[in-house]
Amino acid sequence: MNRDLVALATPAAIKLKAAGQTVAVAESSTAGLISASLVAVAGASAYYRGGSVIYTLESRRHILGIRRADVEGLDPMTEAMVERFASKARDQLDATWGIAELGIAGPTPAGYGIDAGRSVIAVVGPKTLTTSVDTGHNNREQNMWEFTAAAFALLEEALLEEALA
Repeated sequence: MNRDLVALATPAAIKLKAAGQTVAVAESSTAGLISASLVAVAGASAYYRGGSVIYTLESRRHILGIRRADVEGLDPMTEAMVERFASKARDQLDATWGIAELGIAGPTPAGYGIDAGRSVIAVVGPKTLTTSVDTGHNNREQNMWEFTAAAFALLEEALLEEALA
């Protein structure tokens, strides 16, 4: 597992800079690793608008501005829910792209019955993509890194699809 912040973000950073595009991040169980990776690449101010760690319900409300009405009718830890979070991050910071990650890093499952090692990720922008990740283990730190890598893979896929459109 690659734990090099710069290596994780450089391919996306190059594409974002070349296209003159920006990104905003809302992350839960990755706890800032997505944002840290983006900022670790020199010249990040050209494409990084900002990010938030929305680990708790309070932070989702106060930092991201998610209200009950924003997620009404959506089950927790679903691609539909994380897509709302990515849209909210994008809109708040007027970015080209929004990335959101919601996950259960472990070692214990969520109180609502979702096992550790599960994450949902969305990239919203000119292209919208979502994915679910199931690592199959409950190693907290390893899951955080694997979820982060999955977020970058999804962002790169969205950037490539948008460039080919």
